[in-house]
Amino acid sequence: MNDMVAAKLFFGKGRLAGGPVERLTRRIADLGDIFSDREAYARMPADQVVYEVESSFPVAAGTEGGLFIGITYIHPGKVGEEYFMTKGHFHEIRNRGEVYICMEGEGMLILMNEDHSSVWAEKMEPGSIHYINGHTAHRTANTGSTVLSFGACWPSDAGHDYRTISERGFSKILVEQNGVPTLVNKP
Repeated sequence: MNDMVAAKLFFGKGRLAGGPVERLTRRIADLGDIFSDREAYARMPADQVVYEVESSFPVAAGTEGGLFIGITYIHPGKVGEEYFMTKGHFHEIRNRGEVYICMEGEGMLILMNEDHSSVWAEKMEPGSIHYINGHTAHRTANTGSTVLSFGACWPSDAGHDYRTISERGFSKILVEQNGVPTLVNKP
């Protein structure tokens, strides 16, 4: 007997609905290890929502061949000149890839190789599809004035390694320079 569960989800009115959806909210207070401008960070309201994630886990974590589905909503804003962004992560099983599909808003997908020597970014806009290769850290930043939302699909056995990014960060950060999102070396 197959222990996989079919998941029928709907995206409507700006939210994910249908059989079970888990919701997570990240506020400024949860993100103290990702923003570089410590003084600007200290001035931010601790309860300021930076992003929300809605996820569906139709199979058990660790199931080989299974997939998880999620939608992330990053609010517009900045800490100093650095855009609101997600924590960022590698996958615990490093060779696992992921797909992002931008639904609304505008932003940047920031990518970094395993040895932190190369960081690059791809523009996210409605309809853009981004394949994230295994062995690549990834995070997203909202560079617009409205909510950036994107769907994600990743292997259920991939896991998330947030610790490496929390400890070392990305070697470049995305800031606004002269009105343009620009990758610069991390201070």
